[in-house]
Amino acid sequence: MLRIGVLGKTTASEGRLRSPLRGEVNWCRPVTTTIRLQREAFDVAAEVARLTRGSTDIGAVVAFTGLCRADENGEPIAALTLEHYPDMAEAEIARHVAEARGRWPLIGVTVIHRYGRIAPGEVIVQVVTASSHREAAFAAASFLMDYLKTRAPFWKQVEKASGTIWVDAKAADDAAAERWSAVPPPRREAAK
Repeated sequence: MLRIGVLGKTTASEGRLRSPLRGEVNWCRPVTTTIRLQREAFDVAAEVARLTRGSTDIGAVVAFTGLCRADENGEPIAALTLEHYPDMAEAEIARHVAEARGRWPLIGVTVIHRYGRIAPGEVIVQVVTASSHREAAFAAASFLMDYLKTRAPFWKQVEKASGTIWVDAKAADDAAAERWSAVPPPRREAAK
């Protein structure tokens, strides 16, 4: 039986899948998926350690951590506020994590995104991908971050001395995400 858990839970899925064409049985590698939306800060090193603990088949881990900058377009800011629709945001992030897992042979994925008021220097987001080889881990992390920057249902408001403003999407972020819209190549399993 294949079980996959998301939306704030960390679970592993492992089991056998029967090929509908050849009837053969293949072992599925355990896949750990964590998706959390939270107000509180988190320990980025602890999250990487949690994903990799006890795994000897992981050969590459790519971790991206986004921080709140002290300026927006060259103007100092006091903080930013991220708003979201909880159920919608969790479901959309889960859908894109599933797409990443379908495109690349991942062993684990962690996506943590904060919401609420965030001061400069504080962590906003972390994406961690683990695979047997670096190519899949890098590509999946980049895919997920491009998605989070352009398609995830979060809205950003910036506090400046001149007042608060809502931040519009950036054309450069949209262009970066567009590279993933092509049909993905067939998934290649990592060599054991």
